[in-house]
Amino acid sequence: MSIDRSADLQWQRHLVLGDGWRIFVRPIKQNDDLMIRDLLAHVSKEDLRLRFFDSIKEFSPQFIAGLIDIGGLHVTALVAIDEASSEMLGVVWLHADALRKSGEYAILLRSDIKGKGLGWDLMQLMIEHAKSEGLSRIDGQILQENSIMLKMCRELGFEVKTDLEDRGVCNVALMLEDY
Repeated sequence: MSIDRSADLQWQRHLVLGDGWRIFVRPIKQNDDLMIRDLLAHVSKEDLRLRFFDSIKEFSPQFIAGLIDIGGLHVTALVAIDEASSEMLGVVWLHADALRKSGEYAILLRSDIKGKGLGWDLMQLMIEHAKSEGLSRIDGQILQENSIMLKMCRELGFEVKTDLEDRGVCNVALMLEDY
């Protein structure tokens, strides 16, 4: 597998959150497994359930590898790292369909940093990336009870609809040509 380092550099960003907190965002790397494990250790059981739609009791090496190993797929994953502590604070993934017309996003943040603006910044960066890839739409699924994520999606311009097959889930979609 060849790695395009120019693409890595294109998606590296230094962010400064409202309180002056400095964050470095970069594409995920194969050797980020320990950082991902540490990130997951800082996510509450409830936040894990809201993200993965299930309670997760342990993180197998296969589970961790599935979050990191994006080679060969139409997947982009960007990680946010605290510039002072070098701790991973969050990840946003974008899984493009085979035709590269639409993509499904997922995001995970440490529970102790929610509400500081990092999720908003990562979502906007993911939208920017999707547009640069020529995608026309971004989709996601959010549990109905995840009111904070649903509010953020609405504020970002996503259309939110209750899933007809599972009333506990909302389908969200953002048309990128309108964005």
